[in-house]
Amino acid sequence: MTTAAATYRRPALWGYALFGGLLAMAGLPIYIHAPYFYVNEYGVSLAALGTVLFMLRGLDFLQDPALGWLAARLSAQRGFAVALTAALMAAAMLMLFAIPPLFAPLIWFAIALVVLFSCYSFLTICFYATGVARGDALGQGGHVFLAGWRETGALLGVCLAAAAPVALAGMMAQPFMGFALGFVVITVAAVWAMQAEWPRARVISEDAGLSLRDVFADATARRLLIIALVNATPVAITSTLFLFYAEAVLQTDGMEGALLILLFLSAALSAPLWARLARRTGAKTALLSGMALAAASFAFVITLGPGDLALFAVICVISGAGIGADLTLLPAIFSRRMAELSPEAAKGFGLWAFVTKATLALAALMVFPALEWSGFEAGRENSPAAVQTLILLYAALPSALKALAIALLALTPLKES
Repeated sequence: MTTAAATYRRPALWGYALFGGLLAMAGLPIYIHAPYFYVNEYGVSLAALGTVLFMLRGLDFLQDPALGWLAARLSAQRGFAVALTAALMAAAMLMLFAIPPLFAPLIWFAIALVVLFSCYSFLTICFYATGVARGDALGQGGHVFLAGWRETGALLGVCLAAAAPVALAGMMAQPFMGFALGFVVITVAAVWAMQAEWPRARVISEDAGLSLRDVFADATARRLLIIALVNATPVAITSTLFLFYAEAVLQTDGMEGALLILLFLSAALSAPLWARLARRTGAKTALLSGMALAAASFAFVITLGPGDLALFAVICVISGAGIGADLTLLPAIFSRRMAELSPEAAKGFGLWAFVTKATLALAALMVFPALEWSGFEAGRENSPAAVQTLILLYAALPSALKALAIALLALTPLKES
């Protein structure tokens, strides 16, 4: 690979950042905003919404690998398939937040989320699979370089989506409608920005490409999927419990929104720094450093109590930096492994999409029954035992899982580049 080829168009990857931001806006923030919106606007019970969200993960288990297969079959028409799917995703966002339910709100909610998350999964698979080809074209270190752009955009998308409804509430009567309309605008811009990249998808025959059996048969790919599951679960747990912890333990008195934005903004700002470090020390070494940083920050949270907002803000910055390492480097390592196994990696990213989304369901299954057993109730005075259970679930459990993920990664042989 010549020097010119290795650096070809490296400064022009903003399309990946914009599309990554679009997908991020349709991911984690929906779990934050949609239940709140439907409880307050339409009186749907939180338990019913939680059941729907959990059932959707079962649908993902069945459909995400199938969507990976479909993305591979449509590799020759990937640009058209992406544009059509993105339009459907934008329509589902309007259905969710901008159009009043035409029938039972819970059913309306479920249908909108099925369409939204199905489109999100397909677009994620196509996006990351196309990134394999782009990363190869960038030469040595190309996958990490691309991840720096892509995941920085994704983290900024999370920040924007988390803050937008709050910011719009002071400017318009229906802030969630404004959020949905803004999402449509960003969808159009992101699809346009990536239009020249989709032809990079390799056209593969019916029997070519990477099968699910190929992914599971590869020890390194198998280990990376397990690491992704174990490593992302702590973030899912802390995200799920963040508002409960801020209210019951820190007693933030309305500052929790700013702290949440600080967490993800720190992750976004750190992403390009982790990518740069990975090019110097190797992706595995840099990722292990970021994971250790996150584990230490989780452990320190155990010592905090009411009023420790300044210390918790520092921890948000540190743990956010750890999240930046996770979201930048682990997908880059997996992408590189998929490129080593096959020129077309869509099916492998079908599994990756499922694993990364499954962590939210796994987190809910791990923490909510334990909180209920302890007698914890949101918005009320809780016993010391209930509060202590919340602290252990929010801080100690993620720290232990992070330590396990560090051990798994350290024992996994990877090419350091």
